[in-house]
Amino acid sequence: MTGQTLRKNTFAVFVVSALFSLLVGCSSAPELPSASLDIQTEAPLYRIGPLDSLQIFFWRNAELSTGVTVRPDGMITIPLAEDVPAADRTPTELAREIETHYAEYVQDPIVNVMVNGFVGPFEQQIRVIGEAQQPAAIQFRANMTVLDVMIEVSGLTDFADGDGATLVRLVDGEQKEFRVLLDSLVRDGDFSANVAMLPGDVLIIPESFF
Repeated sequence: MTGQTLRKNTFAVFVVSALFSLLVGCSSAPELPSASLDIQTEAPLYRIGPLDSLQIFFWRNAELSTGVTVRPDGMITIPLAEDVPAADRTPTELAREIETHYAEYVQDPIVNVMVNGFVGPFEQQIRVIGEAQQPAAIQFRANMTVLDVMIEVSGLTDFADGDGATLVRLVDGEQKEFRVLLDSLVRDGDFSANVAMLPGDVLIIPESFF
């Protein structure tokens, strides 16, 4: 046996072992209970994230009103106030912060902050990677289920192993994995496979090798 053949065989064994470990890991992951209409999931108070589009309105001082996009570093720049921290604040909290910046220029400033383009911080997003038609980061909404997520990403690709999908969730400060039966839900219409989503969930959809 040549060295090249040995290397090829070793690599093949490694790939098969890795796939076996992946399949075993997926099959051993627990499944989540079905989503129930009786259980309502509230969306957390919205916090501004990088790349959010904001409209800042000054009452009685319309000339100061402006639209801005939150920078990747979480800051915004507005007239007379540079590098104002915006990320991880609610719109109301940011409005009060802007008022403090303008208090020396405007008498009793009253500011409203409106969010036009919702991105939000990572911990309030649901991220979908792998064999979705349109992998994406989605802003969490109240009572969101994995079916809603599948609609957002336009379903599964033809190569997806939907029933081998994994949902990664932070539980009591520990990252845990759960099996999600997306083929059964999306392709077979088994609504018992529909599960509730939470902010920060990551949905991983592997490729089918068979």
